[in-house]
Amino acid sequence: MSFDPIDHDFERGLNNRRAILGDAWVDRSLGNANSFNAEFQNLITRFAWNEVWGRPGLEQKTRRAMVLSTTIALGRWEEFDLHVRAALLGEASNRLSPDELKEVLIQSAIYAGVPAANTAFTHAMVILRELGPQIGYVLEPMAPAGAAHPAAGRESRSAGQPSLHYTVREPRNGKAPRHTVVLSHALGCDLTMWDALAGQLAADCRVIAYDHRGHGSSDAPQGLYSMADLADDAAALLRELDSGPVVWIGVSMGGMTGQELAIRHPALVRALVLSNTTSRYPEAAREAWRQRIATVREQGIEAIADAVMGRYFHDGFRSTHAATVARFRRRVVTTGVQGYIGCCNAVGTIDTTARLGGIAAPVLVIAGEQDQGTPPDMARTLADALPEAQLLVLQEASHLASIEQPRAFEQAVRSFMAAL
Repeated sequence: MSFDPIDHDFERGLNNRRAILGDAWVDRSLGNANSFNAEFQNLITRFAWNEVWGRPGLEQKTRRAMVLSTTIALGRWEEFDLHVRAALLGEASNRLSPDELKEVLIQSAIYAGVPAANTAFTHAMVILRELGPQIGYVLEPMAPAGAAHPAAGRESRSAGQPSLHYTVREPRNGKAPRHTVVLSHALGCDLTMWDALAGQLAADCRVIAYDHRGHGSSDAPQGLYSMADLADDAAALLRELDSGPVVWIGVSMGGMTGQELAIRHPALVRALVLSNTTSRYPEAAREAWRQRIATVREQGIEAIADAVMGRYFHDGFRSTHAATVARFRRRVVTTGVQGYIGCCNAVGTIDTTARLGGIAAPVLVIAGEQDQGTPPDMARTLADALPEAQLLVLQEASHLASIEQPRAFEQAVRSFMAAL
């Protein structure tokens, strides 16, 4: 029987150690080994770097973050500094960006304590200044009061009348935005319905989300509104923000607003995603909208809330996502009656079909297979009337398809935008 002189556990651990910490550090560590610590070096190489780091259950990048969090919690700053440098200079497959490192430190503030995170930020900034030229990163001055939560964006109100509540998410990659995207919500909702999609698109796009008049924190003028009013509101906001041509993504009322915006203010629209929407309702449906206005005026929004949820979400979704449905129901019933009625009139009287031929921008029309409010036939009519449109029908989706099928919706939007 032959004897293999290679200790494979040690060699595998050494390979992992080099991949995570880099050859220079490992060579220096091994070169400094002596009769006192050689056994310890052997131990940690076999057990830490092979038995643990060699396991396939977590990506190496995830393990990096765990080590950083643990060294912060334990105050092991020498190890922390070592792993920060290694993380910033690591192989592409397991490297942490400065922004990802920042997220680890912020997370640690909650679970390991603010003092520990404060020290970690101090150590990390020393290393970032040292490695900045090597990794292409510059620490820029920034006032804390001007910092915004990257998932929610900078919040403000427009100067015009009505004043609209809006958020702006700048591209997280720090580069010029690939597109400026505007997210426009459905009747009885607000800008938070887009939080998940906005966070994804803000990786490399500037993302604007806003509350329609009469919704959320926006003003609610007296009277019945028209779709032209909603489109002009949006145009005023975009001009105030100096947005340039935008990719407009609107669901239901938001999609109707996008149509009118592209007709009335074509220079502001680069492309349109029109989801679960229509260009005109038949007379029977228009009468139903007039009846809804009358019911809300006499009995309040609570009287129609359950019926609205039945149209927004199909039976299967309501049975498995009760908390999500409850959240949207709560948003509907807390919408001001004046704003809700005003926008009901704008939605019920939408009439753009004969004018859609004037929209030159590319359009993606998305329908929900089970949508009763704006069924796929309405989407086909819309797509057929647009000069440059494609139609996608999402399965297992009703009226709020972006909520019921978020991954399919995002994938459709990304594919569409990639071709612009």
